[in-house]
Amino acid sequence: MAIGVGDSLPSFCLDDQDGVQRTPETARGRWLVLFFYPKDDTPGCTAEACGFRDSSAAFQELGAEVWGISGDDAISHRRFATRHGLNFPLLVDRNNSLRRSLGVPKALGLVPGRVTYVVDGEGVIRHVFSNLLDGPAHVREAERVISSLQG
Repeated sequence: MAIGVGDSLPSFCLDDQDGVQRTPETARGRWLVLFFYPKDDTPGCTAEACGFRDSSAAFQELGAEVWGISGDDAISHRRFATRHGLNFPLLVDRNNSLRRSLGVPKALGLVPGRVTYVVDGEGVIRHVFSNLLDGPAHVREAERVISSLQG
């Protein structure tokens, strides 16, 4: 069963590309943008991740942290982050356990879906955006939603 708008983000603990453990509780008091993407270094995922990188100043001004999440391992995440100068954590979701617990769907039943969750400072999901084919739209949508909810 998928979690959605109005639900509390469940607690989790995942390592990022540098072995740092990340939990939603460490972002409490700040907006958190969690973007699930299919795979490191694929064209759509690279465009999405680089979009979040390029908008990092805007997200900082909004008081938001951005975390990317996929089933790739830390080595792949580190290589992806280094190659593209990504300035946010990429969380290792081994066996896609967090993806499954949140109910992030697979596209066509095979490909891990591309879904972004916007979570407020109290840990409540305020927006869910799903679009497999347009990675950069996730960046625009997250920024738009946080701006409108703060305004």
